Amino acid sequence: MIWFHLLIVLAFIILGARFGGIGIGFAGAAGVLVLTITGVSTSTDDIPWAVIGIIMAVICTVAALQVAGSMDYLVHLTERLLRRHPQQIVYLSPLVTFVMSLLCGTGHTAYSVIPIIVDVAKERGIRPSRPLSIAVVASQIGVAASPISAAMAALVVALDPFHVGYLQCLAIVIPTTFIGCAAGAFVAARQGKELADDTVYQERKKQGLVKPSAAGIENYTPAKSAVPSLWVFLFALILVVTYATVTSKELGIVDNPPLSATLAIMAVMLTAAAVICGLAKKPFGEITTQETFRSGMTAAICIMGLAWLGNMFVSHYADTISHGLSGALHSQPWLSAVFFYFAAPLMFSHAATTSAFMPLFVKLGLPATALVASYPAVSNYYLLPNYPTTVAAMEMDDTGSTRVGKTPLSHPFVLPGTVSITVCVLLGFLVAPILL
Repeated sequence: MIWFHLLIVLAFIILGARFGGIGIGFAGAAGVLVLTITGVSTSTDDIPWAVIGIIMAVICTVAALQVAGSMDYLVHLTERLLRRHPQQIVYLSPLVTFVMSLLCGTGHTAYSVIPIIVDVAKERGIRPSRPLSIAVVASQIGVAASPISAAMAALVVALDPFHVGYLQCLAIVIPTTFIGCAAGAFVAARQGKELADDTVYQERKKQGLVKPSAAGIENYTPAKSAVPSLWVFLFALILVVTYATVTSKELGIVDNPPLSATLAIMAVMLTAAAVICGLAKKPFGEITTQETFRSGMTAAICIMGLAWLGNMFVSHYADTISHGLSGALHSQPWLSAVFFYFAAPLMFSHAATTSAFMPLFVKLGLPATALVASYPAVSNYYLLPNYPTTVAAMEMDDTGSTRVGKTPLSHPFVLPGTVSITVCVLLGFLVAPILL
């Protein structure tokens, strides 16, 4: 029956991908019902409630920053940076999106930066697909490295049997992912024809489909609450990392902490959202009207449905899967990175992929070093051109340089993204044995 049930799981994952958006989660829940009817049992443990809780809490805080004008202020700073150094846009754009995702725990912050990247690239005659491709990739890889992302929390929880702590994971993942994105930028800068030589761009320009570049924001004045709210957010972020540090098992400073690191993230982020709204003097209800809130809640539902479906199948057939995979994975533990690489675009979520499969690999007895090193491969959302940030980059690039070719894999995100993740994983295999 395992193959029959696997076909059901894959069918509903593919169906969810066709639905797109929140439909991914709906399809996952429908798959759960079909598995239940055909003899697979489930429980509340199959739903990654901690992961969903972190996403909801962090997204509330990011939406509060939008209400306070802090995100507009960050976008303004990004525009100033890119316009002052336009020739370095292929390297500065991923730096910006990586840092924003690292701080906010979500890649949806890239939406506000994409139009600026396109605009500045056009001004200098630079092919927009070059900075856009690696900026979108970096926004997803940055989520994997974020100290407040649900994926990082899922990784730490899964590795608890190995006594691998929060700080050790951050110490490995943050520098390796940063260097990996830099390597991807080097590749992206050399990808594709020059914009002036692109026949698609020339044709679109003749048809008047390429808009002139907009002028920079000269008279922008940040809202009074923008900067103070940013300081509140940064303080909350530091507080979360500090709490995780003093309560970590590897340091042993606090033996019986009142809250786990996961619960601390939720409590601190929700409190920060309340303080930020208070500083902005805005109704709390405005949080739910923000685009980041809608995107984040959509992601939470997607994870609920897909991770539930995946965990249900894995839990039911854990022994069979362990027997079938243990030999190959034990002899070649780097294959776990390949598994994550191809599972991520189907699961549509860092956290869903991590929470569904990382515990399985832990049960298989794979070394912690290999699992931490392979973990950044869960960022592979660019392989299929259907992830929201990927679609947004293609739609906002009116030059037509960021496009899908004759096959679904013929698009500019694949090469720099694959190089970035490959470098991340290789560096992880070098660094992890030293720190673990």
